[in-house]
Amino acid sequence: MSFVHEPYDVIVVGAGHAGCEAALAAARMGAKTAIFTMNLDSIANMPCNPNIGGTAKGHLVREIDALGGEMGKCADKTLIQSRTLNTAKGPAVYSLRAQIDRRSYQQVMKHTLECQENLHLCQAEIVDLVIRNNKIEGVKTHIGSFFPARTVILTTGTFLKGRIIIGDVSYDAGPDGLLPANSLSESLKRHGIELMRFKTGTPARINRRSIDFSKMIEQPGDDPIVPFSFETEKIEREQISCYLLYSTEDTHRIVRENLHRSPLYSGTIEGIGPRYCPSFEDKIVKFADKKQHQIFIEPMGLDTEEVYLQGFSTSMPEDVQHAMIKSLPGLENAQIMRYAYAIEYDCLNPTDLKLSLEFKKIDGLFSAGQINGSSGYEEAAAQGLMAGINAVLKIRGEDPLILDRSQAYIGVLIDDLVTKGTNEPYRMMTSRAEYRLHLRQDNADARLTPIGYKIGLISEERYRKFIKKQEAIKNEIERLRKKTVPPSVKVIEFLDKYNSSRIKSGIKLYDLLKRPEITYSSLKEIDNEMPDLPKVIADEVSILIKYEGYIAKQMQQIEQFKKMEEKMIPEDINYDEIQGLRIEAKQKLAKLRPRSLGQASRISGVSPADISVLIIYLNARSRRSKRNEG
Repeated sequence: MSFVHEPYDVIVVGAGHAGCEAALAAARMGAKTAIFTMNLDSIANMPCNPNIGGTAKGHLVREIDALGGEMGKCADKTLIQSRTLNTAKGPAVYSLRAQIDRRSYQQVMKHTLECQENLHLCQAEIVDLVIRNNKIEGVKTHIGSFFPARTVILTTGTFLKGRIIIGDVSYDAGPDGLLPANSLSESLKRHGIELMRFKTGTPARINRRSIDFSKMIEQPGDDPIVPFSFETEKIEREQISCYLLYSTEDTHRIVRENLHRSPLYSGTIEGIGPRYCPSFEDKIVKFADKKQHQIFIEPMGLDTEEVYLQGFSTSMPEDVQHAMIKSLPGLENAQIMRYAYAIEYDCLNPTDLKLSLEFKKIDGLFSAGQINGSSGYEEAAAQGLMAGINAVLKIRGEDPLILDRSQAYIGVLIDDLVTKGTNEPYRMMTSRAEYRLHLRQDNADARLTPIGYKIGLISEERYRKFIKKQEAIKNEIERLRKKTVPPSVKVIEFLDKYNSSRIKSGIKLYDLLKRPEITYSSLKEIDNEMPDLPKVIADEVSILIKYEGYIAKQMQQIEQFKKMEEKMIPEDINYDEIQGLRIEAKQKLAKLRPRSLGQASRISGVSPADISVLIIYLNARSRRSKRNEG
């Protein structure tokens, strides 16, 4: 007879980036939680590049932190280089990106889990879900033990039926050659869960000592370092440089001559790969006119000589990889420590989930991360955090926390996956967010920390500091609105110095700061009352004033968006009885069961005319309901 363990409120299956955030959120909200992994030493593993953040991804990390998640704090403790991307563009697309010490990150995150109250770490493979009457009851391990649970969160990453492919060689394995999860994949199918087959890949790793860096362009980190977490006040440490090089015509020739041996083109790979992170051979085919491609040498950590070839992902055979790498400037004598590979894996159709990330047809079962068809550590962590929060809210009998597209990149990410689905590994990008001027990384705390505080993931002390920061921003903006400077000699000289138009009468400092050539720090030259504010507050004051008009326009757009989002669609609605809806719209609406008119309008195959019909039907239904009540 199998051993029946004590029951849990929340069980998390998988301890990657989604699993860690889900388990920590649930435990911190007071739920009795267990997290399972096939190997405790692979917690929070980074099988691809050990970096956190990047374009749009940095926004996600800031939002995770603002809600009370862990990724940003752990990244701040273990980063070895930090840069802010897109600084030549506007603040809406500024994005933090940090190179991370891979093993240090794992150790810090594992220890954080170990020290968390209400959280039990367990090394075991989950091979089956126990579901009765469309309700989750618990999980079974590979040795037959049963763990009862009120809710279960699947965060299995790329382990489900994982298959590694190098050239014409393939074998069953998870990332980094770890064991795959074959049995759980079969269990999901038995329970009627639709699975898809996706693919991702990772480049080779090189011994740093075999590289000639003199042939490359050094890429130092930023000084000062900007932290991910709003709680991290300052990071002072020596940073490790990355290096930039370019592929050569010889590299491209080697790829072209061996394309017939690529699993991508020979039919060996069946899964669909990520469009925005293609393999190198895919770049050669799709961008045949490009003479060179960027490749970055990025360190794996402080206590290893292993470096990562960012931008050089491939699944070519070993001998071809060997030739490709040796053709790169500075890598003529490279010692390859790990060859690149592609990995195929099972993932589910995210349109089978609610916006809370709970399955529509299985009560109490949630899913987060790459199993939902997304790619990237940050996308996974964001979903994990939301799944952990919503699992606890479900247990409490409270409404789920749904962040909409105007509140957070997290809202965009989940809405895209659940409402639109995906036919390739989904990657977050700033272009996906309609309201990105509002969804900046600098104001993630203003948008989300009150929510994190309300659900219990933000401490009283942190919330008081947050309120104090917001008051300081408000007070300084108000001070600048009120203070006028005259057209004195000093002010005229100041304006001339910055090539700014002279004034003939007094001008508010607020209006002066709106000028593109005037910075907040430069105002100190003519403002002897300027307070000594922390840089984060000064930067926020500057952004809010300089972009006031654009932000106001965006807030009007958000107001219109909210009106559609607030028009809820009853769960018991029968779309077949709505006359005037096209057949395709009826089928899509019935399958996806949108929560609101706004969500319904974003479903592929549902036209504006269908939405108009739906509005008329809902209004008529509401009138009938009121008459019956009367």
